[in-house]
Amino acid sequence: MTTATTPKGERRRQALVAAAAELLLEGGFDAVRHRSVASRADLPLASTTYYFESLDDLIARAVEFSGNLELDIMRGRIGDVTHRRRAAEATVELIVDLLVGAPSHDAADQEQLISRYERFIASARHPELREVQSRLRAQLDDILADVLRRSGRVVRQEQLRRVVAIVDGAVVGALSEREPDPRRSARGALLEVIDIVAPQEDR
Repeated sequence: MTTATTPKGERRRQALVAAAAELLLEGGFDAVRHRSVASRADLPLASTTYYFESLDDLIARAVEFSGNLELDIMRGRIGDVTHRRRAAEATVELIVDLLVGAPSHDAADQEQLISRYERFIASARHPELREVQSRLRAQLDDILADVLRRSGRVVRQEQLRRVVAIVDGAVVGALSEREPDPRRSARGALLEVIDIVAPQEDR
């Protein structure tokens, strides 16, 4: 493996990462193999071992790439959110829009959610993925804290993880149902506790 020290090398490296991220989304971790990544990126097979220490290294970079794309989408969703005092229902809608996505019956959106949680589970077995997820999670905490502040809510660092955990549990449970509706499940679970974990600020 060598580092991509030239513009051409960096372009190739990023093409391989993007290709691996696409395969990860489409078929999970089993779909990410040296040959399939090189083929998707339209690069020689040897390029995957030239630019990355191992397949695990490539997968970790693909996980980070996918996670950063999701975070960018989340930042875009809150860009136009105004600063005002919001009731529980309105606050929960914003959080669910952020963490689950806007209402949609698109199968691709559901696949995106499934891929996200597959990456979470995989990090339990792979230390290199835990480090990636830790970095991504810190950014997610910042985004969620911003949403709560814009809604006139108290931000308590120790409760941010609880908010995400409630949504994560509801979404995973919903995805296993015959007719999954992760938004509805997450909204219902969070509405019961939002005023406890993120109460309104005192005026």
